[in-house]
Amino acid sequence: MVTIKEIAKAVGVSSATVSRVLNYDPALSISPAKRQAIIETAEALNYETPRNRNKANGHAAPSLLTRLVIVHFLEPSDEIADPYYVGVRLGIENRCRDLKTEIVKVFHSDALPEAALLESASGVIVIGKHSDNEIAWVEEHSRHLVFADFDPKSDHIDSVFSDMGLATRKILDCLKASGYSRIGFIGSHESLNGGVQHFAERRCAAYIEWQKKNGTFDPDLLALADCSGGQSLRLDTGYRLARDLLALTDRPDVIVTSNDNMAIGTYRALQEAGLAIPRDIAVISFNDIPVAQFLTPPLTTVRIHGEHIGETAVDLLLERLSGRSYGKQVRIATELVWRESCRKPPES
Repeated sequence: MVTIKEIAKAVGVSSATVSRVLNYDPALSISPAKRQAIIETAEALNYETPRNRNKANGHAAPSLLTRLVIVHFLEPSDEIADPYYVGVRLGIENRCRDLKTEIVKVFHSDALPEAALLESASGVIVIGKHSDNEIAWVEEHSRHLVFADFDPKSDHIDSVFSDMGLATRKILDCLKASGYSRIGFIGSHESLNGGVQHFAERRCAAYIEWQKKNGTFDPDLLALADCSGGQSLRLDTGYRLARDLLALTDRPDVIVTSNDNMAIGTYRALQEAGLAIPRDIAVISFNDIPVAQFLTPPLTTVRIHGEHIGETAVDLLLERLSGRSYGKQVRIATELVWRESCRKPPES
């Protein structure tokens, strides 16, 4: 019979790590690649875990997470139109499928979901940004709560997100190094807590902070839409805001858009104006949706790992159900993917 020690030696990890992976320990911090290597090696060597032996005897261990409620800040039509948020949801659903967990989805509306719906679930995952009142209400009625793609800035609430402020600053630093000087921004403002907070959105706030720090802030280069009512940043929004920037006497030489959908709308506005990308105006964006690489020219964009955010949200719930009593905030790294829509900075 194959032993855990033999699997550990083959993969190059400790026996304890192999044991925890093969017994689905939710508190274990390990890279997906290493986890997959352990599982595939165990399967190749025909190792039979205690859980599999239980299944063979008709005694499969039940999942701790039996019922999950997903609360989304978007309406269904807006979520479907945004591949990034579809990816977050698919990450949650795929992880729950492995756990045989029932999922109930609640999308954005003017009314809060039924309290009993949340209270009856093992855990709740909230996707996207919500107001302080909504956060407090959901927390009050949830046994275990995780925010995905949003950090409510509370030490005791679990969350998983990518740092959009950091990603924006990296973009701007690269654009400056590439020789761009007039950097336009297309994004959104928010009105989450009663009053419009024009610069509360993380990418927008980071853009303004960076421009002011560099002494180059020009409010004319800022084109914002109000998307705080539960709608996504769509192609037509990017098209309309890009036309506003193109109407300036002194146009930007590069446009940063808050997501790839808005970048596609920006492409159309530039092409209608007879402008070439990136010769006349460059474009750079966020999300790296599948179509980004097939645009003409292919779009330079920040890859945000939506499915990993969704999977990690489920793992955080499992940790809570296994006894973790402290809050945990997980940041998923982003990756800048350079394509032909923007000059790449010279190599250091």
